[in-house]
Amino acid sequence: MVRLFNTLRMACQRNQDTANFVFNGKKIVGVALNYMCAVKARKVAVPTVPLVFLKPTSSYIREGSPIVLPKVFNKVAYEVELGVVIGSRCKNVSKEHAMEYVGGYCLALDLTAQCNLTAARATGGPWTLGKGFDTSTPVSSFIPFDAVQDPHALPLWLKVNGEIKQSGCTADLIFKVPDIISYVSKHMTLEENDLILTGTPHGSEAFKAGDVIECGLADLATMKFKVCDE
Repeated sequence: MVRLFNTLRMACQRNQDTANFVFNGKKIVGVALNYMCAVKARKVAVPTVPLVFLKPTSSYIREGSPIVLPKVFNKVAYEVELGVVIGSRCKNVSKEHAMEYVGGYCLALDLTAQCNLTAARATGGPWTLGKGFDTSTPVSSFIPFDAVQDPHALPLWLKVNGEIKQSGCTADLIFKVPDIISYVSKHMTLEENDLILTGTPHGSEAFKAGDVIECGLADLATMKFKVCDE
């Protein structure tokens, strides 16, 4: 009965306009090193569990606002990703039922201060500052759940100043959407309008003020941002 109620509630929510996840979400959950092409390019071991980090919702921006590079960082890189918007509160979800808690999707950038993360990795320190700075999570408008037949068959691309820099497909994800939701929900409660960033294909590189970054997700979403210094 509880499962039926949750299923009906999710169906109702998917028919509503939940584009306000940017304003109503409580957290952003990122997954690192989740594309096989990136693992092979870096010649590192394939992760055995999702490598999870958190970003604050204050890092969100939408198209029309610029990406602002903080003065404290000298090397910030782009990462184009599929974003998964949680549709209802969930805890200890099985992989088999995880997709019932997906409200929809978005196109996202997970901007990363590589200078900060290099130092953090060397010392075993946190990634918070290098991942969570203001404007580090540009996102598209909400993509309804029913608009995506298979979230694991979506091409992604990113251009800088008109030149292709990243090109991949979500079929290359190491941990699929149900894997991530199930794993994260066993450690923390996922709430309505939370966002999961599923990882980025190979090709992430640093960019600079004056650049224009464009990216796309299949025929579902595109976005463009100008870059400036703080």
